[in-house]
Amino acid sequence: MLKQNIMKYFLTILVYLTFHSFIYAHDGGHHNNKTWTINDEPLKAELLKYENGKVFFLNQERELIACDLEALSPKDRKVVMGRQTKILNINQSEFKTNDSFEILFLGFGTSLLLLSIVLFFKQRRKLHLSYGVLGLIFITISACNKDDSIDTSTDIPSNDISYMQSIFGAFSEVSTSSDETYFYVSSNGIPTHNMMVGITNWQQQVPINHEYSGSNSWAIPIQPVLSDNPLSTQTNLLKGAISIAANGIPIFNPLNNRAEDANAIGELDQWGGHCGRADDYHYHLPPTHLQTTVGAGNPIAYAVDGFPLYGETTEQLDEYLGRINDNGGYQYHTINQYPYFIAGMRGVVTLDPNTSAPENQIIPQAMTQGVRPALGPLVGASITSFQSTGTNSYSLTYSLNNESYIVNYGWDNNALYTYEFINPNGSSTTETYQR
Repeated sequence: MLKQNIMKYFLTILVYLTFHSFIYAHDGGHHNNKTWTINDEPLKAELLKYENGKVFFLNQERELIACDLEALSPKDRKVVMGRQTKILNINQSEFKTNDSFEILFLGFGTSLLLLSIVLFFKQRRKLHLSYGVLGLIFITISACNKDDSIDTSTDIPSNDISYMQSIFGAFSEVSTSSDETYFYVSSNGIPTHNMMVGITNWQQQVPINHEYSGSNSWAIPIQPVLSDNPLSTQTNLLKGAISIAANGIPIFNPLNNRAEDANAIGELDQWGGHCGRADDYHYHLPPTHLQTTVGAGNPIAYAVDGFPLYGETTEQLDEYLGRINDNGGYQYHTINQYPYFIAGMRGVVTLDPNTSAPENQIIPQAMTQGVRPALGPLVGASITSFQSTGTNSYSLTYSLNNESYIVNYGWDNNALYTYEFINPNGSSTTETYQR
């Protein structure tokens, strides 16, 4: 009778602990009812889903609201895509093992240990101690798994916002702001230094303004977190920015979207940059020339995982071209040959689930807006001159077959863009585009 009661007690405890292990392991509930920022306007709503570039909400009147992902603030984009990534990860596995099995092992082990103690003191048989040993094994497994899952965010100090303000504030064309999650960098996408000269592998793009501001600002995490699985930039992130220079210009992977070293094949100008298909100027090399403005010993950029990027160093670097500094933080450095900087994204980032390696990209990501169709490469052309000819007006000269061609272009306050193409014989054509 005693043995039956003990077994009933044991089974009751086991069922209780097992049941609760799955309850606590389950994320449960939506918890998505919050105030979102859409086109700079607040919306109190519940997030339903993200699909094909559209985000769907249910407002307080239980009406369905849909908007483009780009309409959300960078912070809200991060929330949406973080939850989307989590959903995708859950769908790819049949069940969660980390939390549920940790608690299940702990509950089962505790039950065995209790059973062993009760039976041993009631019957004084050493055989019952074996239950306790088995229980301790389950408890130990649970403890080891929990140790492995400890959040490493507390290992890295958060970014000093005032210090970041001083770095980006060294450039008058850049403005910054912050909230509890991100440090935001705003610019018009046009650096104050000269551009384009020296390119010998040209896609016929020229730099125009892009409004990286408001909800389309660049976002840098204030609390970076070291990743257990850093992403190699040799096989990932061939799309979008991986770092933001101190002058507000995005820095892309040193490899172009065809996985070619953009510098080695002549695509870059004397400052390590060129224009993308949307006529958006960006770097593919770390802009070490900014060191003279930000000051020696200061970062020239911040990666989109939150870690700063410095110039060259004599300190020993890890495989990702970074190191732990004296303050316990992590920082990247540059070298003068491929991969030049950030060989692997050392921090935790969120990937756009609509992209795949190697052309995957980190989100949130500021968006560009081109005004004319993308053109192809102009084989044999080399850019020999580029200069500002007035407010929002530029002139680019390139050489082809020992003859000079000129592209004069600019835009007015009504976002009308005019391109004049002048041939060596003086003839010209003009194209206009409205943004």
